[in-house]
Amino acid sequence: MTKRQSVVCQMAAGIVAAALTSCAGTPSNAAPVDPGVRGGAPGAGTALKGLSADETAFFQDGLARFVEIESVTGGQNNGLGARFNSNSCQACHAQPSVGGSSPAVNPAIAVATLNGAKNVVPWFITKNGPIREARFQRNPDGTNDGGVHNLFVITGRGDAAGCNIAQPNFLPAGNPLTGQNGNPNIIFRIPTPVFGSGLIEAIPDSAILANMNANASIKQPMGISGHPNAHLSGNANHSANDGTITRFGWKAQNKSLLMFAGEAYNVEMGVSNQLFPQERDETPGCVLNPTPEDTLNFTTPSTSTPGQNAAVVSDIEAFADFMRMLAPPTPAPDTPSIVNGRAAFAAAGCAFCHTQSFTTGKAIASGSSTRPSLALSNQPVNLWSDLLVHHMGEGLADARTSFEPLRSGVSGSASSSCTTDERRIWSRQLRLIAAAAARQTRSSSVSTG
Repeated sequence: MTKRQSVVCQMAAGIVAAALTSCAGTPSNAAPVDPGVRGGAPGAGTALKGLSADETAFFQDGLARFVEIESVTGGQNNGLGARFNSNSCQACHAQPSVGGSSPAVNPAIAVATLNGAKNVVPWFITKNGPIREARFQRNPDGTNDGGVHNLFVITGRGDAAGCNIAQPNFLPAGNPLTGQNGNPNIIFRIPTPVFGSGLIEAIPDSAILANMNANASIKQPMGISGHPNAHLSGNANHSANDGTITRFGWKAQNKSLLMFAGEAYNVEMGVSNQLFPQERDETPGCVLNPTPEDTLNFTTPSTSTPGQNAAVVSDIEAFADFMRMLAPPTPAPDTPSIVNGRAAFAAAGCAFCHTQSFTTGKAIASGSSTRPSLALSNQPVNLWSDLLVHHMGEGLADARTSFEPLRSGVSGSASSSCTTDERRIWSRQLRLIAAAAARQTRSSSVSTG
């Protein structure tokens, strides 16, 4: 891509932001003002409304385990490492409350040397920067990699005697805040919030497909053609196990919250479990616990007291229960600015990809297998997403080839690699936004006299 093309793409993104701000009630002769992060209570981190007593007990049990600190050996919660990114779920999912994303102060710096560990903090981890997961695009021999290369190792820790392995080489360094201009083989991920995940899990596949096929005559000229993420040859965003639509993870690679929890426990903390029963690094001297390290607790007696039976489930099942019954964020109250912006967003065609709402089917949480959960069933899910995978331009491609390459999708990316079609579509969308802004301005002028 030429420098001129890059400037065009960046200008498009800036104009979109300015136009949307203008639609949101800012006078046409005033400069756009970013309102910033909303103030007040976070409006997130609570349980779904309508949970039963048993569901509430399992939610609370999952929350308690979500914030627990993992040790390698000799602690209350063993299994950390041999390679890991952090030592608890909450470490990465804390902002603005438990279940969110990177906290204001990055905990990875303290974790790097906790309990005598000898880790060097990677160049892209800073005190006030985001938590980052690193994937390598290629192996040293040039073959495809795509896997997570953990930031830290347990070498030197007082609870990991005998293990001696080295951290990956993340050099050369780049800009520590942006993560750019460093090792070109690294692709980054940041923690995704899990608020409302149970509602997403409960959306029927048929609803996702119906929404994908809706308004096809309008979407096609705009270049909108997202698809569910491909795992099987000839199938799109489908589980390789049963062919249904997957929806969790950066590339929708995980079908369920249980799978999502099991992968994260093994990959991010190095804790083997009943979904991923082997250690990711089996270097002699570094496998310090029987595997899997997280299992069902068969020795816990069953009781009739709500909450006591929660002790039987494994950590990954408890994590899944917590995420499944964690409520979505509460939106800020509508203002004239928000209402105008929402109207401009729809008028520009943004809502064709960012679908405002789905409705869940009949679903259960941790209660009866025959009586649907009132909190999860037939509930609105205000996602502003179509749960599809979209091609956002080569500038955002990460060369991760574990899934089918994205050959079609929204040609509307404001990334650093807009194609001719993408610039054409952005131009059309900008005209629509400008028209919507003009209508809203005229409307506001009339209503205010």
